[in-house]
Amino acid sequence: MAAFKTHVALRVTDLDRAIAFYQAMFDLQPAKHKADYAKFDLDNPGLNLTLNVGRDIDDHGSLSHLGIQVNSSQAVAAAIARFQAAGLATFEEKDTDCCYALQDKVWVTDPDGNRWEIFVVKVADLT
Repeated sequence: MAAFKTHVALRVTDLDRAIAFYQAMFDLQPAKHKADYAKFDLDNPGLNLTLNVGRDIDDHGSLSHLGIQVNSSQAVAAAIARFQAAGLATFEEKDTDCCYALQDKVWVTDPDGNRWEIFVVKVADLT
């Protein structure tokens, strides 16, 4: 089975405060830090946590979306086939510039409105 890594994206109103909090929580510096974005990439537990600046937090909290990072575009294609076979609506992105990286991904939404992405990072640092 392919190695997976959970992805959690949070909206934050103060990026510097959020970075300080997660640095203390994980005892780790961000793997990527931009003016409106930070990424913490943990091996144990396998977690890709991103902080995305937003103007305010809505009634649904700070969760932007959830995701599973896979290790190939073929794994993304397999997820697309699995979702479509289950009758789920999908939104596909290929070679998209996201989170300062080049990615292929597919989006689905669970019955409660939580957005999930399955994605692969093809080029890790687009500046």
